Amino acid sequence: MDQKKIAIYPGTFDPVTNGHLDIMVRANTLFDKLIVAVALSPKKNPLFSTTERVGFIKEALNGQDKIEVHSFDNLLIDFAFEHKASVIIKGLRAVSDFEFELQMGLMNRNLNNQIETVFMIPSQEYSFLSSSFIKETAQHGADIRHLVPKCVYDGLQIIRK
Repeated sequence: MDQKKIAIYPGTFDPVTNGHLDIMVRANTLFDKLIVAVALSPKKNPLFSTTERVGFIKEALNGQDKIEVHSFDNLLIDFAFEHKASVIIKGLRAVSDFEFELQMGLMNRNLNNQIETVFMIPSQEYSFLSSSFIKETAQHGADIRHLVPKCVYDGLQIIRK
């Protein structure tokens, strides 16, 4: 029996951006199943609750088969093992992302060498995009409709000036 290739795409996704969605949709074509893992991340002091972040992603991915969205608050490598994933997907925008993600990937390999880390780069139009930039520009009233799904744009109205 063939074993399904399951990948995990983890993040805080506070909020999810079109750059994140770009990686999700493209990763979905590479694996039998993709699980988007929304980290609780209380140390990051997220603007949106975990439930809201999961909801935004589910709404934005409406119609994408083979993608599940779950929240988690344990070690990523344990979450991946529990869901029978063999791959962790990490998005890289710049060299500065690489150093941190390389360290995380090496730590995860040390904890479980059966789970690989795969780095994906976003499409060029989203290579500068981050959730932090989205929140900051939205707070100052910038038009970000082309950078986030509609549900996120609507949700961000609570912080607009």
